[in-house]
Amino acid sequence: MNIEIIRQRLKQLGALPLHEQRVLRDWVQVRPHHQGRRHPADFFPRALRDALPEIDAELAALARLVSTHTADGEAARLLVSLGDGQMVETVLLPRGGVCVSSQVGCAVACQFCMTGRAGLIRQLTSGEIVAQVVLARSIRAVRKVVFMGMGEPAHNLDNVLEAIDLLGTEGDIGHKNLVFSTVGDVRVFGRLLMSTVKPALALSLHTTKPALRATLLPKAPRIDPADLVALGEDYARHTHYPVQYQWTLMEGVNDGQDELDGIVALLKGKYAVLNMIPYNTVPGLPFARPSWERSREIARALHQRGVLTKLRDSAGQDVDAGCGQLRARATASVGKTIPLRQEGPAPACGNTAH
Repeated sequence: MNIEIIRQRLKQLGALPLHEQRVLRDWVQVRPHHQGRRHPADFFPRALRDALPEIDAELAALARLVSTHTADGEAARLLVSLGDGQMVETVLLPRGGVCVSSQVGCAVACQFCMTGRAGLIRQLTSGEIVAQVVLARSIRAVRKVVFMGMGEPAHNLDNVLEAIDLLGTEGDIGHKNLVFSTVGDVRVFGRLLMSTVKPALALSLHTTKPALRATLLPKAPRIDPADLVALGEDYARHTHYPVQYQWTLMEGVNDGQDELDGIVALLKGKYAVLNMIPYNTVPGLPFARPSWERSREIARALHQRGVLTKLRDSAGQDVDAGCGQLRARATASVGKTIPLRQEGPAPACGNTAH
């Protein structure tokens, strides 16, 4: 169920724009319909008022909590069941954030990502994306939403932008606190600039070397890192908040001096923040997490050379590791055979900053 279908149903029940707005606002802000100055009996048309319990039940069924996996601190990874039984992961983040998924699986096949190994199974609807935020808000307050969970938002662009629009207009979330993450599909930049709600942008960089990037992200768009940064810089100047560049730090892969020099060449003087995230270990994959001391040394060196660098410890490291592993274990435990299908290049975020 996407948000436009919800709106059309409300209209068919006699909802005027103010009624439609209140129903959607009550949903995304997790508040009862009777909260406010006017009781539903005095506010909503009769047909809509009678249908509200059924509508509320259908919205609640879009995303249901299967299990919660907590760690020290404020992080918790939620395994979430969708209406058709497929599962995705949603992460509660420190400081009132939540990381949501936009696809079941992912087609980009990032070599360091568990989600990418599953392939793309299906897109999430805009309603299912928003429902993850609603589910998180039923547990605790949410002031920031990052689209860095399972899947590539750029390859479910219409649904993701529809979700962002609702969260930014009725969800009481500041536009800069809605963070759209992508590895660099060029279509994204024009669409975001045309949107009413312009989210912050996070670009998964991971390396400054085009050949290595093609190896690590084999089905991502073939775009030179320098060109990607140029597009990001243009978006940052238009929106007046910096682009976040994501760098999953892998020992012996992208932590050498040549990469550090490349980062300085690309990002020094840019309206940007480099989020450096030590790799979330995934059993069976040939990548290693560098020591925290080494990671801190790299971040400090970059900062001293003029690149604003934030070293982030991924919320997933202590909460069942990288994105996709909870789902993989859950589906294996019940003996499910999930059909996999590839649908073109779609970047993945299974080892991204949370």
